[in-house]
Amino acid sequence: MQHLDLLVVRQALQWSQAGQRVWLCTVLFTYGSAPRAPGSLLVVNEQGNWLGSLSGGCVEDDFLQRVAEGAFVEPATLVRYGDGSDSHSNVSLPCGGVLEVLVENLACSCEVLAHLRELEAALLGQRRLLRSVTVPQGSWQLSADPDHGPRVRRELDTLHIRVGAAQRLLLAGYSSVAHVCAEFGKTLGFEVVLCDPRDEVLDGVELPGVEIRRELPSMVIAAGGCHADTAVVALTHDPRIDDLAMIEAVRTEAFYIGVMGSQQTTSKRFERLLRSGGLCEADLARIQAPIGLNLGSKTPAEIALAVLADIVRLRNGVAKAQL
Repeated sequence: MQHLDLLVVRQALQWSQAGQRVWLCTVLFTYGSAPRAPGSLLVVNEQGNWLGSLSGGCVEDDFLQRVAEGAFVEPATLVRYGDGSDSHSNVSLPCGGVLEVLVENLACSCEVLAHLRELEAALLGQRRLLRSVTVPQGSWQLSADPDHGPRVRRELDTLHIRVGAAQRLLLAGYSSVAHVCAEFGKTLGFEVVLCDPRDEVLDGVELPGVEIRRELPSMVIAAGGCHADTAVVALTHDPRIDDLAMIEAVRTEAFYIGVMGSQQTTSKRFERLLRSGGLCEADLARIQAPIGLNLGSKTPAEIALAVLADIVRLRNGVAKAQL
């Protein structure tokens, strides 16, 4: 299933290519309970056709009505829902939260088409971009984004929005811990891919919504299965799967690479990877091992919790010393 934001940008591109004006909306900040995360997108055209989501229903109806009435004529407008601060809207989010949205009025132009194509490439995983938009002028600038942190950051009149592919969790090999990691990953919004060539291990495994590939994880990774928004996790204790996955993963831009094992197991694995795996100390430094936060985990669910918490920590740009 494709990333919803990728579908939104592709639809905006299609409408722009047809000569239509579009309004591109980005969720900026949420306060309290809100159904869509910062960075989420929605697009609407002059005919009132739309794709995407801001809140799950209530905000969209109000927004579409205001577009039909001729609102949002500025190149860029900030709209706040849920706290009564916007005199043009009486919408209250049923969850009691507050939502702030950037609305960009984009006329059809070569510049807009080129910009949307850049966003499409980023959402496909070809690169990670930092999109800086000034309000109310609506000017934008794109730059490479090698870091991790909040999806949206405000600096005076400029909004910095991170744009990248759907977060992917690539599980190298199946195990009881990997099973729970897959379920947790789905809940956290990751695109989950489980790779294991062992038919006898996968027999009877049911993980709805998870892509299961009966291939060596190392081969999937080497064939382009990772991008900069991918977390690679090996949880089998089988060096034929785990070690090969690590060798290939460090050659990619994956933002998180981790492998399960005790300190003793990790030391032996690193010796093998240096001696016969062709890795160097810099490669090993990219591998989180032992994997996960130190929560005193014992059960598969507790270990999976520690692993996903560590991935989220790194994705959000939080150092372990800050915990």
